[in-house]
Order: sequence, then C-alpha cells, then structure tokens
Amino acid sequence: MADKKAGAGDTVVIKKYANRRLYNTATSAYVTLEDLARMVREGTEFVVFDAKSNDDLTRQILTQIIFEEESRGEALLPVQFLRQLIGFYGGQMQGVLPSYLEMSLDSFSRQQEQMRGQFSKAFGATPGAGILDEAVKRNMALFTDAMKMWPGFNALTPGGPAAGAAPPPQAAPAADPLDEMRRQMDEMRSQLDKLSKGG
Repeated sequence: MADKKAGAGDTVVIKKYANRRLYNTATSAYVTLEDLARMVREGTEFVVFDAKSNDDLTRQILTQIIFEEESRGEALLPVQFLRQLIGFYGGQMQGVLPSYLEMSLDSFSRQQEQMRGQFSKAFGATPGAGILDEAVKRNMALFTDAMKMWPGFNALTPGGPAAGAAPPPQAAPAADPLDEMRRQMDEMRSQLDKLSKGG
C-alpha cells in the first residue's frame, strides 16, 4: 500500500483531506501514519500537502508520526532531550540548532552504516540485536558528549550546571557574535569528526 509507482528517487506526493485522510498520489490509495512511517524507514521520500490550500504539511505529519511512535511504547527520545529541545524554541540558537542536529544525526547514521558493512564483511551477516544495541548506546553517549560542547545544551545536561546556579566565569564576548557562533560550529564539527573516528 505504501509502495510507489513512480521511479526510484522520485518524491511521492501525499494529500491530506479535511477528513484527515491521507492519499498517496503515486499508488492512488489512502494511507495511514503507519504506512508513512514505513515509507520513511524504507527510504521513500514524500511530501504532504493540504488538498484544499496546498500548504506544505510535511513537518507536521512527520512530527505526528514521532508522537504516535512514542505513545505506543516505541520511546526513542529521552525526556531530558525533549525538555532541552523545547527550551530552545524562541531562543537565540533556534536558527542554528536544526543544522547542528541534522549534522549530528548524519554522522550517527554514517557510523551505523560503516559498522554494518564491517560486520557483513567479517561475518557475512547483519550483526545480532545485542551487538547493535551496544553500538547504539555507544553512539548515543558520543552524541550526548557532543551536545555538551554546545553551551545551551551543557547547561541543561544532567551533571551540568544546576538550574539557578551561578554560571561559570566566561571569557569576554567576541567582538562579533556571528563570528563567535561560526567558531563554535567549526569547533563542534571538528569534535564530531574526532568522535565519529573513535578518537
């Protein structure tokens, strides 16, 4: 039902109607959020438009899929991470955070693919769930360490400075805040590269 008729690499258009039903224009069939979640896992690109206004609803639908997955016990996002994420809405770093998260998840995905490839070469099969679980835990720890390098996340990370505590002394602010932000982004990229290479 979620498969598309269009050629590989094409983006499937999903239309959302007033009755909340989702229509896959590639298969000419109605689909559910579960079908769309399966499409994401299979690597099928899609966009969601309101059938009447033609507004792009893709972000809203993807967020809804995450909510559904989390509510049925498939919890992936730690509570502390969700709190931190909410804290960034409306803040100065809101414009920078999406790029940083995207870069971090890309790095995480590349590590997983490399590891699967190494196991396939060594054992001729995909590694067992237990081994993958350990790898995921290791990568999440690396991700958390990387997040601590970002000043805003460090303040909200367990073990970081307590809320209301006096902030640690900081160096004098840079003459240009934008240059300082660029410097921090470069530093984070460098740290992520080191972490992804295991050192």
